[in-house]
Amino acid sequence: MFDAASSHGQTRRPLPPAQPPADGVPTPRTPVSARGDRKGRTAPDRPGRQRDAFFDNAKYLAIVLVAMGHSWEPLKGDSRILEAAYTVVYSFHMPAFILISGFFSRNFDMRPDRLKRLITGVVVPYVLFETAYPLFKNLVTGSHEEISLLDPWYLTWFLVALFVWRLTTPIWRLVRWPLPLALGIAMLATVSPNIGDDLDLQRVLQFLPYFVLGLCMKPEHFQLVRRRWVRVAAVPVFAVALAVGWWAVPRMNTAWFYHRDSAQELGAPWWCGPVMTLAMMGCSLLLTACFFAWVPRRHMWFTTLGAGTLYGYLLHGFLVKFGDYRGWFEHPWLHRPLGEILVTVLAAGAVTVLCTGPVRRVFRFAMEPRMEWAFRRDAAQSARERQQPRQERREKVGV
Repeated sequence: MFDAASSHGQTRRPLPPAQPPADGVPTPRTPVSARGDRKGRTAPDRPGRQRDAFFDNAKYLAIVLVAMGHSWEPLKGDSRILEAAYTVVYSFHMPAFILISGFFSRNFDMRPDRLKRLITGVVVPYVLFETAYPLFKNLVTGSHEEISLLDPWYLTWFLVALFVWRLTTPIWRLVRWPLPLALGIAMLATVSPNIGDDLDLQRVLQFLPYFVLGLCMKPEHFQLVRRRWVRVAAVPVFAVALAVGWWAVPRMNTAWFYHRDSAQELGAPWWCGPVMTLAMMGCSLLLTACFFAWVPRRHMWFTTLGAGTLYGYLLHGFLVKFGDYRGWFEHPWLHRPLGEILVTVLAAGAVTVLCTGPVRRVFRFAMEPRMEWAFRRDAAQSARERQQPRQERREKVGV
């Protein structure tokens, strides 16, 4: 596909501004070199960019785990093994996704074009889906749920958190010890029941260290967990984690993994909050490293779906809730091993479909609206667009 003039020597027009990534996580890209020949094909000496398959694979696999976990919630009470798997998955799937979000937010600043992408790619989807979820429940169940932008519904808390985390990125890049500071804030949140439920601030603050850790990471850190010996070690680590999860099912409140309540609200002494924050972060990071170790590095059949994870994340909630409202999960056969396997496969398949191109095109108005009418023209962006054709003409003549 051409992104400039054809081989007839026409003056190339500037490309339109890039759209924000659909999942709120900036697109991971790896520089390559390419120069177009007379037929528009690429050769190795012209600068170009391509997506990093590793991160797209990680995002897709993480969102599949999210959907599977949500499908297990109505079933796990009847199966200790399923609840153990649920506990293990919940201990790392969101930390992994948040860590990637932080890693690709490292360069976020208050530049107008980046603020615009934050609004169109995070704030607008939040408002739309925060409105759509209660309306959907009212339609299906005949209830009269109120719409409130201050009380995130089901999955929309992540959009609130991502907005707050990304806005504060310049602060975390400025302070000397960002991760200890973020950990301190998370531990204080666990002993502060008065924070309340507005904007799910408990989750925003308790998950904050994972985002800040992502901000502090460098590409070579991801290379460390992709070594062969780490992949081998990940197998017994996950086996032990499942065994510990099975042991902990009757002994531990799984609400700790949601990070939405203080220690007092969970019926524990206040000092358990900071202790559990540190213990759970250690376990989460260990399992996240094992998860990254097994994420494929090459292009897979599902790699392109990694660009649509926000679609799968927000849309699969309607399917899960519809099944819940209709009582489908109460069918006795689904509470047996084969039924649990079927629900798991259906959840993975559904979220996969929701990440595909056709679905993204249909719902792009809600996830990636352009909204040029709502923003003033950025003078700096205009200058960059005017400069682009001049730079391309210089490259063409070898200047």
